[in-house]
Amino acid sequence: MDIFREIEEAKIVPVVVIEDAKDAVPLAKAMMKGGINIAEITFRTSAAKEAIESICQNCPDMLVGAGTVLTIGQVDEAVNAGARFIVTPGSNPKVIKYCVDNNITIIPGCANPSNVELALENGLSVVKFFPAEQAGGINYIKAISAPYGNVRFMPTGGISPKNIENYLKEKCIILVYKLGGCFDRFIPS
Repeated sequence: MDIFREIEEAKIVPVVVIEDAKDAVPLAKAMMKGGINIAEITFRTSAAKEAIESICQNCPDMLVGAGTVLTIGQVDEAVNAGARFIVTPGSNPKVIKYCVDNNITIIPGCANPSNVELALENGLSVVKFFPAEQAGGINYIKAISAPYGNVRFMPTGGISPKNIENYLKEKCIILVYKLGGCFDRFIPS
């Protein structure tokens, strides 16, 4: 199955920050038990690579991506650990080109039309819109998406139960990328 179709079917992709890699597999198993078979493990901690590797080895039915990827080195670490997609907070041209040239699924961050055009220039049609609410929310996404009818957005930042429906009802939204920080930190019970 196409990675973007898997992502779209999920509707919500939890963004997970793991401080200790030993927590990765219990978290993944708990998420899968609850019907969530996708996660972005962020490179905000030194445990990211090991956490991705552990989840990929022990929970092969989970679609695992790497987020907050800032460098080509982190792309390589993530892919070598088993990540099937890369998410960046911004539109770093070098990271985007490297991923495209190496057939690595990348979802670059964008917050304006210039970022969208950089993605299109590289053959990409799905972008992360960050920070969604702080940058103008769904109304801003609708406005900048108008000239780019084939671009789909994955908003993150400020999405909550109060506004999620406003995003999910728009056809330019592939899914909501993070739901109100509910997966920002995992503390095992």
